[in-house]
Amino acid sequence: MQSYSQDLRDRVLRALARGDSPTAIAARFEVSREWVYDVKNRFEKEGVRHRLPVGGYRVSRVADKESLIRGWIKERKDLTLAELCERLTEQGVTLTPSALWHQLDKWGLSFKKNPARQRARTRGRRPRAGGMERPSARA
Repeated sequence: MQSYSQDLRDRVLRALARGDSPTAIAARFEVSREWVYDVKNRFEKEGVRHRLPVGGYRVSRVADKESLIRGWIKERKDLTLAELCERLTEQGVTLTPSALWHQLDKWGLSFKKNPARQRARTRGRRPRAGGMERPSARA
């Protein structure tokens, strides 16, 4: 849902300054009475006439702990995400394993324990020859 324009906010605040009731303002500008009260309260309490920011960049809770986490992984390569989360909890940072995985992925840290296990097939098997179909049993 898109936020209301700054022009509409200014008109609502001018109508409030004139002494119009929030219900009448809401009916005139076709907005909810609650939104009129929100604009009014934000202006009175914080002096803010503009909308609140929506979305944007959030800094990770473990952004400053990158070198520490890299050290843990270098020291013991078989650490699981759950174990890393436990260690971070001891450091005062609570994080779910999936959130930690996303951060580790951004840093390019992989959890491939053994290079031999990265293959898609078992070592001794060869891929099937492709291209020709088997002859039917009826032929």
